[in-house]
Amino acid sequence: MTQQVPSTEPELAGVRNFRDVGGLPTEDGRRVRHGVLFRSGHLAHATAEDAAFLGALGLHTIFDFRNSADQKLEGPDIALPGVRNVNLPLSDPADGAEFWKMVRDGDLDQLRDILADGRAADRMIASYRMIVKERTAEHSQVLHSLAEDSVPALMHCAAGKDRAGLSVAVTLLAVGVEREAVLEDYLKSGAEHRRYRVHRSSSSASAYSPEVMELLSPLFDARAEYLAAAFETVEETWGGVDAYLEQGLGVTPETRERLRGRLLD
Repeated sequence: MTQQVPSTEPELAGVRNFRDVGGLPTEDGRRVRHGVLFRSGHLAHATAEDAAFLGALGLHTIFDFRNSADQKLEGPDIALPGVRNVNLPLSDPADGAEFWKMVRDGDLDQLRDILADGRAADRMIASYRMIVKERTAEHSQVLHSLAEDSVPALMHCAAGKDRAGLSVAVTLLAVGVEREAVLEDYLKSGAEHRRYRVHRSSSSASAYSPEVMELLSPLFDARAEYLAAAFETVEETWGGVDAYLEQGLGVTPETRERLRGRLLD
């Protein structure tokens, strides 16, 4: 029995960017059911009260899209009794390791070199395109799991914005949620109270100066252009969402129908 959760976003002390994606409209006039699909940042710092709240959601599966480097930095998820945790890294820990080390450790001049003049946003766009094209097996596994038995489900990465954001978007598109509604949900991750807390090695004021934070900002923003790049990649590579799901992810119309039965009112 799925617990009906309140429509207002709960205030979780140690988990950023948590929300229920229920209520989003589909193109055929239905809505995503409340209490079946959640998204958030990582659960490594969840408090006992957070864990009690999460434990009361009746979750079947938590999909953790972090890689081993993320888990080393932030820690493993807290364990929730009776909940299956599936780790499906959507990025290689070696890919960009030096870049993210520079984000944490670099001085202002080094950050200007790698992030200024649009380079930070360009990197994010390239990352979104890459995940859509190269992580088809992982997204296929998520959708097939949801269609079979894995709801209620929580999807998260580190910030709950990029890798989880794409996985939630793919799931929503698969059940026919309006594209504008998918974008609107994605952009909620940009709200100040939901944003990932940036890790910098130094705690000095200069490590978090206004210019440093401005340079870093594109990496932690939820921007429409990022998700648009993912959608464009689907169109360019497969010709549309239906072909992407069927040819790219191996999701048949029958599986999509089971997904709708699991996730929609």
